[in-house]
Amino acid sequence: MNLTIQFLIFILTLTSILFLIGQILPTNSLDLQKTSPYECGFDPINSSRLPFSFRFFLVALLFLLFDLEIAILLPLPLSALLINPNSTMLTFVIFIIILTIGLIYEWVNGGLEWANN
Repeated sequence: MNLTIQFLIFILTLTSILFLIGQILPTNSLDLQKTSPYECGFDPINSSRLPFSFRFFLVALLFLLFDLEIAILLPLPLSALLINPNSTMLTFVIFIIILTIGLIYEWVNGGLEWANN
């Protein structure tokens, strides 16, 4: 028999066995904690209209911005070796200056503070 067909039969058999074991072994016990809806850490019995702080969203967006900055800057050392290093470093410096100005602006305006003064 062809090796591909043997491998396919083995995979289908193993998948079927694991599926059957997964259906037979677990015990399904219903209790109040498992059947209640759970979303975002809020108590589902009380009001779901609890207000979020706007500062929470602002800090989360700033975190995402600087997290993406790191992801963009990770290939910089390799690109400096493959492409013209002068143009790569100029682009890097301009990018860092723009982000630093934005960070300073947020810092001066109190956008990084958790609590209202």
